[in-house]
Amino acid sequence: MKIIHCADLHLDSKMTANLDSKKARERKIELLNTFNEMVKYAACNDIKAIIIAGDMFDKKTVSKTAANTVYQAFTDNPDISFYYLKGNHDEDTFIESLINKPDNLKTFEENWTCYRTGEKNNIVITGAVLTKDNKDRLFNELVLNNDDFNIVTLHGQESAAGTKDKTVVIPIRDLRNKGIDYLALGHIHSYKEAELDKRGVYCYSGCLEGRGFDECGEHGFVVIDIDEDNKTCKREFIPIAKRRLYVINVDVSGLNNSANMISRIKNVLDEKRLSKESMVKIVLSGEVDAFCEKDVDFIFKQFEDKYYFTKLYDETKLKVSYEDFRLDESLKGEFVRIVLAKTDISDEDKAMIIRYGINLLTDDEI
Repeated sequence: MKIIHCADLHLDSKMTANLDSKKARERKIELLNTFNEMVKYAACNDIKAIIIAGDMFDKKTVSKTAANTVYQAFTDNPDISFYYLKGNHDEDTFIESLINKPDNLKTFEENWTCYRTGEKNNIVITGAVLTKDNKDRLFNELVLNNDDFNIVTLHGQESAAGTKDKTVVIPIRDLRNKGIDYLALGHIHSYKEAELDKRGVYCYSGCLEGRGFDECGEHGFVVIDIDEDNKTCKREFIPIAKRRLYVINVDVSGLNNSANMISRIKNVLDEKRLSKESMVKIVLSGEVDAFCEKDVDFIFKQFEDKYYFTKLYDETKLKVSYEDFRLDESLKGEFVRIVLAKTDISDEDKAMIIRYGINLLTDDEI
């Protein structure tokens, strides 16, 4: 039996953190389309169940378009069972809004809920919604049959990673030696699989689409292919995202003008061979002379239309050749010496102040 494990769809996200209103709307639609593509993949590849391990939606209020799209996916695919676990972004409003809950939609409560499935009826999918009220007792109450193939689904952050949100912590150690074969998790937006114990593994499927530049890399879902006779499984991560996001670091140390920096950026991007459909954040780094010519807006314009979305961050540090001014009897030299004598200003701020001051004294544009 094949089962899809996905999580953190965040359908109906505003997508406005980086994008203008037009592209934000496009990306909202793309998130819905990617969900549909996953369901189509399931229908075409003999997938019998889809586990949604939390955060199907991004907020309490769900648009009619998103709600109808998800509902239609359920009703159009009666041979696929959808196991929907509420995450910390989800509310009950979607389920409550359903006049007729589809028979193939299975949900979980704040206590352990189990569903038995498979041709041999020996695959058990167990899940519970973590809350501040049940988190201290829930893991002790988990009892599984070792003769079954046991999938447990939860939404929260593994405690080893640490988090300030204590209501969504999953203490992995408390789930060891419980008879779990596959622990299907949601909340972390990148794919991760690791050993749970000698019997099972735990896995974060990650989100279907990256929404911000803290969600770079491949995104998709996991297919669990279960051998019901031997009660073992194979797992495969399936990339499906419409777009990939990249943070590209470009070291411009030693370059003294915008033209040289543009050339350096172009070379780095050409080496990466990124798709035009990508979303790219270019980060300038390194140490540059405080008096070099660097027009960030001009540099950005050369790459603005190269990808679906591009942004440029300047994180370079300024280097000032102070020795050139220590004995300079000009007004510039006196200005540099005054700034350097300040003890309550950081070296980085001194470099910035000196750069702006010298530009003013030489009638250059800041």
